[in-house]
Amino acid sequence: MSKLEALLIYHIKAMKLEMPVAEYRFHETRKWRFDFAYPEQQIAIEVEGGTWTNGRHTRGKGYEQDCEKYNTAALRGWTVLRFTSGMITSLKAVKMIKEALDA
Repeated sequence: MSKLEALLIYHIKAMKLEMPVAEYRFHETRKWRFDFAYPEQQIAIEVEGGTWTNGRHTRGKGYEQDCEKYNTAALRGWTVLRFTSGMITSLKAVKMIKEALDA
């Protein structure tokens, strides 16, 4: 678990929210995983840590693969919440997770 993912979990615990499942595999044949998920509510959480570091998920093939993953999840009824480091540190992420769980 990355430091950013650990910080998000810290905020989730502090808000006394239900704990998500880490590294949740949502597709029966693809190796896709969500960073975190609430399977019963079909809420997926993705931590976009490479936004400011030119990480694999922000470039060419990695970005394209992520788009396919997110679109497939959406077509299967998942709500995919994507958060940057700024959204996690500012508490915007945990507030949006709470809103999604309360919906």
